[in-house]
Amino acid sequence: MESSEQDPTRALERGLGAYVRAVATAVGVPAEGTTVEISDTATAYLALSRPWPGRPRHDVMLLWSEKRGWTVAVETAPDEDPVVIARWAGDELVPPPREVTRFVDDAAAGRQAEPKSRPPSGVTRQVLARQLGEYVPGRP
Repeated sequence: MESSEQDPTRALERGLGAYVRAVATAVGVPAEGTTVEISDTATAYLALSRPWPGRPRHDVMLLWSEKRGWTVAVETAPDEDPVVIARWAGDELVPPPREVTRFVDDAAAGRQAEPKSRPPSGVTRQVLARQLGEYVPGRP
């Protein structure tokens, strides 16, 4: 059996799951309100359960993608793309959960920072797995 150090997809899955749980705890989303998927793109979904200013009848979600970082969006019809409210303005792809909480709070208040830069492109899955691995309990 391969260890997660030898299997970057498994390491990415474990790390992303742990990171999303940490972010969910920080923003107040229960575990059942999250999903993580590793396919051609690693993604995460967190259902924001708090009322959203200007969107009282819509579900709002916090999304993460290995290509774009964090986004706050409004869920629309199943056959439509979500409406983006705010995009993460930082240059790190895996910001600390407290910074993601600040991002969500700012988006809810209608404040959106100007992007400092685009999230790093070309980050390999091995590098991403290492960054996310910091959130896996019991890792040195």
